[in-house]
Formats: sequence, structure tokens, C-alpha cells
Amino acid sequence: MDAITKRRWTIVGLLCLANIIAYVDRMNLSVAVAADDFKGFFGLDDAQRGYLNSAFFWTYAFLQVPAGYFTDRFGVKWPLAIGLIAWSAVSALTGFANTVTQLIALRLLLGIGEAVITPGSLRWIRFNVDEKQRGAATGLFFAGAKFGPAVASPLAAWLLLTYGWRGMFILLGLGSLVWLLPWLLLAKDDDRQIEARQQRQSTTAPVPFARVFSTPAIYGIIIGTFAYNYFNYFCLTWLPAYFRDQWKLSLSSMGWYTSFSFSGMAVVAVLAGAAADRLITRGADPIRVRKAFTVAGLLAASTEVIGVMSGNRDIALAFAIISLTGLGLATANYWALTQTLMPGAAIGRIAGVQNFASNLSGIVAPIVTGQLVSMTGSYEAPMQAVMVLLLLGVAAYIFLVRSEYAPKAAALQPQAAAGD
Repeated sequence: MDAITKRRWTIVGLLCLANIIAYVDRMNLSVAVAADDFKGFFGLDDAQRGYLNSAFFWTYAFLQVPAGYFTDRFGVKWPLAIGLIAWSAVSALTGFANTVTQLIALRLLLGIGEAVITPGSLRWIRFNVDEKQRGAATGLFFAGAKFGPAVASPLAAWLLLTYGWRGMFILLGLGSLVWLLPWLLLAKDDDRQIEARQQRQSTTAPVPFARVFSTPAIYGIIIGTFAYNYFNYFCLTWLPAYFRDQWKLSLSSMGWYTSFSFSGMAVVAVLAGAAADRLITRGADPIRVRKAFTVAGLLAASTEVIGVMSGNRDIALAFAIISLTGLGLATANYWALTQTLMPGAAIGRIAGVQNFASNLSGIVAPIVTGQLVSMTGSYEAPMQAVMVLLLLGVAAYIFLVRSEYAPKAAALQPQAAAGD
């Protein structure tokens, strides 16, 4: 492996680590709201826990397209560094909150700080990693979104039990800043130059951003992404409480079972991205391969409902792990599929659109779950809602996310392709 390749994959690893840090700093609240002393201090009921878990996504979701535009305009290196400094500081400040209003305000600020992580990272991968390796790179990046909760659950539970909830927020927030040094040393501020060079060498014109929305494929992607992440964010925000409330696990056991679930998903995400890359390298159609993995992942995730409807704790815990692990089949491939279907489009903004759909579910899932748990006293209805949405996502990918429904790039005249 030459030095350039080593540097490229080291930076992919740093992007994965940044995603782990982002998810640790957004999931620490999910652990806190499952703890009796935190709930008691703020006087939280189930509905309030739902709104509090949702608050982060109110800003994060709606800033995805602006963040994508920002990285398209200014590159990835410095916006990502500034974003991490901001969200780390806000996470640490949560340890000083004394009212629910302050908690909500800090979660809104956390969403602003973290908004750049996905569109920026996907833009970097798009212009630095070849299509035949992009599934593995994307899988590794999004594995961070699964390793983050896997790390956060037991670590935050341990810190909470050892130092209290205030100490937990402060230590996790300040600890995030260690990422900055290797990023600033290794990452180059050159993705805009790479993009311009690729456009000069291309024989097709860039796809106008507005044209993307005149084709059915983007709407299938939006629906499928919302469905995938409704389940993902249900697990991120309510899985610890589900283990505590429904199955009476201790705080420590809750952290470990949550960790096992997300660890399985992370491992499968990396393996599934690499497996899809291998099939594509051997000549398989990229769209068919990545779509097949995506559909399989959504179907596997829908098995979560079997556990809660069984009424048996062991079965429920097993399907919590099985369903999230199975969802990993889709994780890298549904993101890489979008990049394959949208050649030459403004990838930061396209990633922003897709991540907006992703995190719109982050607004909806915690609130709907909290209301359903409050109304029914059980997690059965929330799980049934998850299953319905996942099946809707399967239908969207099968019937709408097709190559013939994707935007087509126009051919350039020979002199334009040559840069004249």
C-alpha cells in the first residue's frame, strides 16, 4: 500500500472516529433520561423525555442542506474542525444545566454544531475514494454512527454511575477535542480542486441541483432514508429506556445490551459495504447490488417487533440485537447508492437532502414513541409503527429507486470536455 493510499484510508478512519464522537455526544442524553436521578432532578415524564430526545434533530435536520452547501462552497477540512469544536463545547456545557429549557437550548445548539459531519464526510469520500471502494469507505464512516452508540451506552452509564450525570456530560464533551490534532495534520483542503479537475475531465455536464427533484428516484431515496432512520433513531433515543422500562434491566445491563445491538450493526455495515464493492468489482451492476443489500437490511430490521410482541424478555433482547445487526446490511449501501445514481450532482447538497430526510425521522420518532408509550404503557405500538415504516421503505427502494428514474447528465461538446 503506497503512502497516498495509507493517508486516504487514515482520513476515512478519522471521519469514522468523528462520527463516533458525534454519536457519543448526541446519545449521552438517551442514557441520562433512563436514569432515575436525572429524571427526578428535571421532573421528566414519558412525553417530556420524547420531546427532549427530539430537540437535537430540530436544528440538525433542517441545517443539513445549508451544511451541504457550505461544504460544497468552502470545502471539508475547516468546517468539520469548527463544527467539532462547537459541538464538544455544547456537550460539556450540558453538565451545567439546571432546567428543562436549558437542556432543550443546548440540544438545539448541539444540532447546529454537528450538522456538518455527514454532508462534509460524504463529500470528502466522493472526491477521494473510487466507486469500487466507496462502499467500504462509506460503510466505515457510517459504522461510526453505530460504534458511537455502542461506545456511548456502557461508557456513559459507567461515567454516570461513577461521576454523576453532570460529570458524564463534561468528560465526554471535553474528551472529544482530542480528534482535532490528527485531522488538522492529515486532512488537506483540496476537495474543491479535485471536484473542479473531475468536472474538466468529464464528458458529461454536472446535473443541476434543481433537476434532481424532477425525478422519482430522489423521492424514493427520501422515503427509504426516513424509514431506515425512523428505526435507527427509535433505537438511539428509546432503546435504553425500552430495556429499562419494559424488561427491567439494570442501568449497567441496559448499557451493554444497547452496545451489543449497535456493535453488531457496525460490523455488518462495514462487511456489507465491502461485500457489495467486491461484487461490483467482479462486474455486477452497482445499482442492483447496493439496492439488494438495502432492501435486505430494511426487511431484517422489521423483525424487531417480534421481540416485544412475544412477551418474553430473552426473545425480545435477542431480536433487539438481530434487527439492528441486520439493518447494517443497508447502512453503507443506501448512502453509496445515492452517489451512484446522482453522477455529477452537488454531492454535499444531495447528502444534505438525504440526511435531512434521515434526521426528520429523528424529530418524529422520539416524540411519537414517547406519546405512544404514554398512551399505551407499552412499547408494542411504537414497534408496530417501526415495522410499517420499514416496509414502506422497502417498497420505495423497489419501485422508485431505479436507474431509469434517476437524473441524467447531459453530454458535453468535445471542446467543452477538453476545457475550452
